[in-house]
Amino acid sequence: KMSTPKTPKNRVQVFGRKKTATAVALCTEGKGLIRVNGRPLHLVEPQCLRYKLEEPILLLGRDRFSAVDIRLKVKGGGHVAQVYAVRQAIAKALVAYYQKFVDEASKKEIKSILQQYDRTLIVA
Repeated sequence: KMSTPKTPKNRVQVFGRKKTATAVALCTEGKGLIRVNGRPLHLVEPQCLRYKLEEPILLLGRDRFSAVDIRLKVKGGGHVAQVYAVRQAIAKALVAYYQKFVDEASKKEIKSILQQYDRTLIVA
């Protein structure tokens, strides 16, 4: 008996880097979950750097993230480098997802907002 094949979800995989820390983000269609190594974003340590992680979300608004789930795995480097790698991966994941599955105009808008604020959100 064969199981019925699942319809593949829209997904993109991108990475963010800072020094020797690497964060790999898998962005799929979903309902707004963002997890770093299995933890929700609001529980990531160190607490003082949590705002840095939330920068892409605060800049673009939660509604842009409401249709996607982003799962991140981060390794290497220190605490600060990991945080910067994760925030870059989150930003790049959303840009890549919008480019592939939404439309070019909204992708350009997102990319320009992020670049005006901080170029390192897009460029490694």
